[in-house]
Amino acid sequence: MKRTFLVLTLLAFVLIAPVALLAQELSGEQRAELEAQLAQLEREMQQTQSTIDGLASEGESLKRDIAILDGEIKKAKLQVRTTELEIRALSAGIVLHGRTIGTLSEKMTREQQSLAQILRRTDAIDDVSLVEAVLSNGDLSDVFGDLDTFASIKQAMRTSFEELRDTRLETEKEKAGLEGQRTDQEILRSALVLDQQQVEAKEDEKQALLVQTKGQEGQYRQLKSVQEQTAAQIRAKLFPLRDTEGIQFGDAVRFAQQASSITGVRPAMILAILSQESDLGKNVGQCLITDLSTGDGKGKNTGTPFPGTMKVPRDTVPFERLMNAAGRDWRTTPISCPLPGGYGGAMGPTQFIPSTWEMYEGRIKSSLGVGAADPWNALHAITATGLYLADGGAAGGSYIAEHTAAAKYYAGGNWATSGQGYGNSVMAKAAAFQKDIDFLGAN
Repeated sequence: MKRTFLVLTLLAFVLIAPVALLAQELSGEQRAELEAQLAQLEREMQQTQSTIDGLASEGESLKRDIAILDGEIKKAKLQVRTTELEIRALSAGIVLHGRTIGTLSEKMTREQQSLAQILRRTDAIDDVSLVEAVLSNGDLSDVFGDLDTFASIKQAMRTSFEELRDTRLETEKEKAGLEGQRTDQEILRSALVLDQQQVEAKEDEKQALLVQTKGQEGQYRQLKSVQEQTAAQIRAKLFPLRDTEGIQFGDAVRFAQQASSITGVRPAMILAILSQESDLGKNVGQCLITDLSTGDGKGKNTGTPFPGTMKVPRDTVPFERLMNAAGRDWRTTPISCPLPGGYGGAMGPTQFIPSTWEMYEGRIKSSLGVGAADPWNALHAITATGLYLADGGAAGGSYIAEHTAAAKYYAGGNWATSGQGYGNSVMAKAAAFQKDIDFLGAN
């Protein structure tokens, strides 16, 4: 039986070894080459951005603006190539995970078969009592030999159970890694579309500038005057917010820039979340709380009773305190109505429930230097959004980091499945807002 245990141990090593070798093979030369290309592209993008920044500091001229657009086109094309390489790298990782899972599945099958054999042998020995074994054997040394065999089988069975458990855990880990990389790949495919659209938009912008100015500085000056008027219109246009009066886009940008300086999340991303939230849900802000002890509420306009509008005491207690601190009457302050199977109670433009807002209350007050954090104050709400996104990883600045943070903002722990559509929409809005912000910065 000791020999059987030794064979099982050797078999486990043989089955595990190919997994490690496979990972080393795929993540070696090929991955190193991809990483080198990505690093080179990053250096080129930094150099291009330095050139653009240098041109921006020069006096305005047609020649300068054409050169800036050339730089931005080059940078956008570099970003397209970078995203394509990142997708290739993820594809290699997906293949690796798939092969590893296949190897582990084969290993698990062998371990299950080995365990079945051990269990059958154990049953055979268990069927014979010690008395029967003694009566059927003239030599006691044979009996004790059988007992030694039984103990060895028990040990082999324990070892087999442990190996099977470890293999299952390793397989689940590989499957989670596979799903994660598939999600990242889908996110990057969306990013690639936006990158390509940015190249086309910059090339169209350059062509339009050449057509409108006909290469003449005089025509360029006239065009700049028109652009300045357009910038003023963009700043003055209404930026919608949930459950509060809309503000001018210029103010929204300024608040988002202030929040960005605090959180590291780019302003366009913060505005995209706010815009997405403003467009969602017709039941938002249509309820009032009638009883803090039960969390019951009613329709703001209809008076329709809504039992369990707000969760007690998780949200009702902080809601009353927050409203008192902000100088608001909780009885007349609109909140979201409950959804089927859930609670309402979300507050303000960013739809924080009271218990979540309370988590950020101190950081909002200290960051802005205010005595109370009001969920309906535009600057406070925008800052809260930035803080929440930063905690979700959006401060990293990469497309995947921002997309993931947006998906988490909407779907929480189910972001990888339920939050992808939301994330795609937010990233498209962020690209549009970035274009407006860039335009305002240049005029």
